[in-house]
Amino acid sequence: MIAIVDYGVGNVRSVERALVQVGAAARLTADPDELAEADGIVLPGVGAFAPALARLEERGMGRRIVELARSGKPVMGVCLGYQLLFEESTEHGLHRGLGLLPGRVVEVSGSERLPVIGWCRTVHTAGSPLWDGIADGAYFYYVHSFTPEGSTHGIGCSDHSPAAAATNGNVMGTQFHPEKSGADGLRVYANFVRLCD
Repeated sequence: MIAIVDYGVGNVRSVERALVQVGAAARLTADPDELAEADGIVLPGVGAFAPALARLEERGMGRRIVELARSGKPVMGVCLGYQLLFEESTEHGLHRGLGLLPGRVVEVSGSERLPVIGWCRTVHTAGSPLWDGIADGAYFYYVHSFTPEGSTHGIGCSDHSPAAAATNGNVMGTQFHPEKSGADGLRVYANFVRLCD
């Protein structure tokens, strides 16, 4: 079973539908104890870093995710959920993140307008099981104004995201939305589910 963290900030239903479509048993949960029962955890998110992290911590979910990730449970962050996995963010001040991925989240640079919305070519910068069956340079759907700056654990980049995807052992994530990215996005989720088996 894949647990989808439901902390009030995110398109959890579309993530759930995508996971079910690739054959996973998916459960929305706001219960930290249910996370321990899952084979893997997906942390979605939409909005701003600090309020989202506060909502996560209010429910005791942040500490639990960190504990479970450090014990080896696969964790995947998506969009803002991905950003929360990093050490810190500069969005509206400096805020500490969950610290599961090294690096800092910063405002997108080089874009004519923010947020960046739409399909962007995503180049593989390192091999990863998340990329299995996905062509280098495939297009994924992005909606973001902030993004992790270049990370030593990055596995992909786009024009506006030097770390469009990253992995650190059993912890991984994407700045893009796999659930909005057609067949290749579903393949990313399928690859994550396979890693949870």
